[in-house]
Amino acid sequence: MGLPPPARRRRRPAEPVRPAAHAARPDAGDARAERPARQRQRRHGDRAADPRVALRRVPGDGPRPATRALAGVRRPHRRAGAAGRGRAGLRLPGGLRGLPRETYVLALVAFCVALGFGIVVPAVPLLAVELGVGPTAAGAVVSAFALMRLVSGLGAGGLVDRVGERAALQVGLLVVAVSSLLAGLAVSYPQLLVLRGVGGVGSAVFTIAATSLLLRVASAAQRGQTQSVYRGGFILGGIVGPAFGGAVIGISLRAPFFLYAGTLVLAAVAAATLLPKPPPRTTPEPQVALGVGEDDGVPLVVPPEAPRTTLRTALANPAYQAALAGNFAVGFSVLGVRSTVVPLLVVQGMDLPPGWIGAAFAVAALVSAVLLLPAGKAVDTIGRRTTLVGGGLVTAVALAALAMSDGAIGLMLSMVLFAAGGSLLGVAPAAIVGDVVQGRGGRPIAVWQMASDLGSVIGPVGAGLLISAAGFGTSLVVSAVVVTACALLGLRVPRGRPQD
Repeated sequence: MGLPPPARRRRRPAEPVRPAAHAARPDAGDARAERPARQRQRRHGDRAADPRVALRRVPGDGPRPATRALAGVRRPHRRAGAAGRGRAGLRLPGGLRGLPRETYVLALVAFCVALGFGIVVPAVPLLAVELGVGPTAAGAVVSAFALMRLVSGLGAGGLVDRVGERAALQVGLLVVAVSSLLAGLAVSYPQLLVLRGVGGVGSAVFTIAATSLLLRVASAAQRGQTQSVYRGGFILGGIVGPAFGGAVIGISLRAPFFLYAGTLVLAAVAAATLLPKPPPRTTPEPQVALGVGEDDGVPLVVPPEAPRTTLRTALANPAYQAALAGNFAVGFSVLGVRSTVVPLLVVQGMDLPPGWIGAAFAVAALVSAVLLLPAGKAVDTIGRRTTLVGGGLVTAVALAALAMSDGAIGLMLSMVLFAAGGSLLGVAPAAIVGDVVQGRGGRPIAVWQMASDLGSVIGPVGAGLLISAAGFGTSLVVSAVVVTACALLGLRVPRGRPQD
């Protein structure tokens, strides 16, 4: 008679790991129980303390959700620079942290464009005169660039809608680069005139594309700051460019065109290599991406692309109408009246040496550079309505102060005031357009840009006619009235800060 088989031991089911009783009371617990948690926190950062991660690590918690959509959790979108550091770990100044990466790339593009533009602008009329034409025809070459920017705006906006911002940006930059290179090789006045006009078309394309991209990637709380950084690239390039332009012209009248083409190619290369690639989108409905997250193995939800805003919809919005008026005021006063009237006022009206012209514009550029980031922050925190109206009124007061100035001190104080108002007036309309169209709509952005171009064309002509008819004082006062009327349209912008 054999022995009975040994009784089989029943395996106890694994119990889920529960935190110790003292874990809820760190002050009374054992330090050894907290040490692994601290080590995980140092090793993984916030992930180790994330209850979602802890949930997946505890055994016996059941099957893991198949997707974040089912779990009710979405992974936050991360942008480069959100931690305030560049790719090489460079810590950015406080006013530049947390902005989309596209902001810095487009600011670099703007610097390259403005640098080359500042080099080539003085050489354009001089080369036209060398080709055998008079001052009027030489001025027409300068106007051809701005005129073609104006008339090609709608077409450029349509191109941005069809091919996308990144492709349109590079196409526009290369068109201006090639036309500038050929203009430097022009052997007749008609060739120079046509090529500068072609350059104006390319300028409209890349300007609208860059603005559309920047407004689209920035949140409502960042649009003013991103526009300030972007404009800062133009201002810095506009300061450095003319300093090199004078020296280059002394070597050759054609060399500035070649340098301008080189800076534009550099800008195109920077845009092609540094701008983040857009995520692939195949359908307009929300869907779960087939890939998985890089840190937790959970599929990500790809949000649908927002619909584009049509021009008709934008024009029906009172805030967009105010943005058009504000950008017209920028072109009329900053790009038009100031650039035309101040040089004549200094020499003819105040009887000051020509050196005061450069000093006045240098002071204005310095003040604009200092106030650029604070102005963008004010647009995002105080609100679009207050900054648009306030900036317009300060600019109008500066124009009136110029009309009453009769010496160097009044000139400098007026230019400081002008720069302060222009800093707000230059940022607020762009932020409003971004709120209206959400950065998706090439034609509304194109029309907004055309408003500034129109102001820059009307401003010098109207101011010149008024100077000839009634003098500098009347011209500046009428200009102040125009800017005031545009600023008061900002009262149609809703109060408060917009939300995404």
